[in-house]
Amino acid sequence: MTQRQEKVTELLKSLAAQFLQNESNYTSLITVTSADVSKDLKRATIFITVYPTAGEESALNFVKRKRKDFKSFAKSKLKMKSVPFFDFEIDKGEKNRQRIDEISKESRS
Repeated sequence: MTQRQEKVTELLKSLAAQFLQNESNYTSLITVTSADVSKDLKRATIFITVYPTAGEESALNFVKRKRKDFKSFAKSKLKMKSVPFFDFEIDKGEKNRQRIDEISKESRS
């Protein structure tokens, strides 16, 4: 990953967290865990986790509906010629890590 990609990735992660904090409906806690940007900076995927996990589907639908608003928000904050297309996904890696932690705690008991 180039230095520019890393910088844009961190900025987008931070902006997504700010945006979701302001726009969230507060029925679920949505946390931005990471972001991934394509080499040409035209596509970005924002990874989220949701608590409680029962609200994952509705939270994912919510953030996908807000994609256009997030793009406008990001455009106002970023100094880039073109803002990438955004997609949101549930962070399966973080979800698996949490499950491993639960199993580890259960085995110690």
